[in-house]
Amino acid sequence: MLSQRARYALKALLNLARADRPSQQVGNISDQENIPRKFLETIMSDLRRAGLVTSQRGSGGGYRLARPADRIMFADIIRVTDGPISMLPCVSRNFYEQCEDCSNEEICALRKIFAEVRTAVADILDHRSLADALLLERPEKTVPSKASV
Repeated sequence: MLSQRARYALKALLNLARADRPSQQVGNISDQENIPRKFLETIMSDLRRAGLVTSQRGSGGGYRLARPADRIMFADIIRVTDGPISMLPCVSRNFYEQCEDCSNEEICALRKIFAEVRTAVADILDHRSLADALLLERPEKTVPSKASV
């Protein structure tokens, strides 16, 4: 399940992607997206350290996307906020760990099934960007399905 932290991060970055100003202050994002300000400050700091946003201090300051919205994928954001996308540590591509209770990964049925789940989920999240999500907010535009890409 997607954590509240990841949901807030996604909402905040979508806010930045659709903003008509070069940068947004945390208070504005917090108000517009109904995200607790202190929690959002922590999330934005993590996103800055991960290179997804940049920040500038001062009266005209705030946060902005570190790269274009079509180059920030949902998987990038979720991995920063929640860590692995996979449901089992033994099938994670980026955060692999052997399961403590597993005697043989080669024959583990759970590992085989959840590897398929990880691949399907990662395939979607690795190829869907903030820009794709913004298109979904406009009914006249559509995002191409994987089959047509």
